[in-house]
Amino acid sequence: MTRTTPAGTPLGDSFHVYDTTLRDGAQREGISYSVADKLAVARLVDGLGVGFIEGGWPGAMPKDTEFFARAAAGELQLRHAALVAFGSTRRAGSTAAKDPQVQALLASQAPVVTLVAKSDRRHIERALRTDVAEAAEMVRDTVAFLVGEGRRVFLDAEHFFDGYAFDPDTSLRVLTAGFEAGADVVVLCDTNGGQLPLGLAETVREVIARTGFRVGIHCQDDTGCAVANSVAAVQAGATHVQCTANGYGERAGNADLFPVIGNLAVKLRMDVLPEGKLADLTHVSHALAELANIAPDTHQAYVGHSTFAHKAGLHASAIKVDPLLYNHIDPTVVGNDMRVLVTEMAGRASLELKGHELGVDLVGRPEAVDSALRKVKDLESRGWSFEAADASLELLLRGEIAVVDPDAPATGHPFELESYRVILDHRLDGEVVSEATVKVHVAGHRVIATAEGNGPVHALDAALRRALVPHLPWVDEVELTDYKVRILTGASRATQHGTDAVTRVLVQSSDRELEWTTVGVHGNIVEASWLALCDALAHKAMRVRSGVGAGGLRG
Repeated sequence: MTRTTPAGTPLGDSFHVYDTTLRDGAQREGISYSVADKLAVARLVDGLGVGFIEGGWPGAMPKDTEFFARAAAGELQLRHAALVAFGSTRRAGSTAAKDPQVQALLASQAPVVTLVAKSDRRHIERALRTDVAEAAEMVRDTVAFLVGEGRRVFLDAEHFFDGYAFDPDTSLRVLTAGFEAGADVVVLCDTNGGQLPLGLAETVREVIARTGFRVGIHCQDDTGCAVANSVAAVQAGATHVQCTANGYGERAGNADLFPVIGNLAVKLRMDVLPEGKLADLTHVSHALAELANIAPDTHQAYVGHSTFAHKAGLHASAIKVDPLLYNHIDPTVVGNDMRVLVTEMAGRASLELKGHELGVDLVGRPEAVDSALRKVKDLESRGWSFEAADASLELLLRGEIAVVDPDAPATGHPFELESYRVILDHRLDGEVVSEATVKVHVAGHRVIATAEGNGPVHALDAALRRALVPHLPWVDEVELTDYKVRILTGASRATQHGTDAVTRVLVQSSDRELEWTTVGVHGNIVEASWLALCDALAHKAMRVRSGVGAGGLRG
């Protein structure tokens, strides 16, 4: 089979990227794909440009049978990938033509079939309860039958590395039976995930030298080496690599599709995806995480949100000269972005780079940079954290610019607080209601407003909105979309004594156009929340006054 890019450039069949998210990846604890989910996953993976998508085990799993039926009926139009059905060889003492599981593979109408076969003599004798000769014949018969029915066949040699170490002749006999019967690829499976890269690569190299077969690799991550093992196998001569999206899979998971592709394409300079598709890695990874209902791994190689985030001031100084001094690749190659984090570890370069990222020009304003840096370090020492609160940091930077530049745009809060009060009412029926009253000065008016809520912060937010909306209609556009609280304990901070605690609140807000995050810190959780809420409105007000967006800000 020859794959092509959208532009029609032949990609060829010399190397296979094979995705098994829908079968092996779905075995991860906590993942349960509906058939609609499986169709959506397949479309995303196909859009990335992989060569093969394993859809599941038709005949053994009802959802998988339905998935293949709906795919065959036209609900799944693949542009790049071939759909693969997974199943086992026929049973001992039978024939492939009469085996119902083998017939289900044909009924799936998938053009490619991957067969799993035991290749460890201990499994053959103890699990299958047959001998090596019959096990090899089960492979030969099933592969030959499916090839005769017009299917392309791959053979997954289960437990291969453990079996090869125990009895290499048996393992090679199983491979030979499949290859001679017409299997295109024999896939060496590290089923227990216990291999390390150097030893695995040596075995792959030895198998290729002894057989001359086209070899693939399938790695589990029980030693944390699945990606390294997969890459090592390719370097040793494997031309077919099986992975799952984000490393999903049972136990510790499988080789992660995205760093495997990243390493092969960027480091080994292999053409493993159609032209232009490498930049889709990050987007597809995150989209697949959403479908699995699992939060994306922020530190995942190549595609994680924090993978190209820099915190140390020393790093930022070098990045200011050349980003590649501390990035192993240009993040945009895989669709990711570089970020500079501003914390107590920050230096002048960190602030200048972060300012540029937020659309705040600090070049030629050393006084503002020095003042902002002192303020950041002081606040961070007292529990504030600007890593995840870019909106509060932008307000701080623009505020320091305004001190030294009278012509700079105003950044202050759009109202002045006179006072607020929050009452918690525990009623006889057990209902707990919070009531807040705020007194503010806005647009030349003194306004008093009261509102109830299901908690003190909710009530305070509602009362503030009630006071402001008649004078600042845009406040109605702002929604509080997330609220996080962390209690900071210990005696290391200057404002704490003994076991006193400081509360840090992060508020994420949205106005249907952008999202932004603000931070507040105080010994009282309500005051910490108030500070974060006020910054959220101040940031929106700044954007309203300027008539522009938030410099790409995304919390």
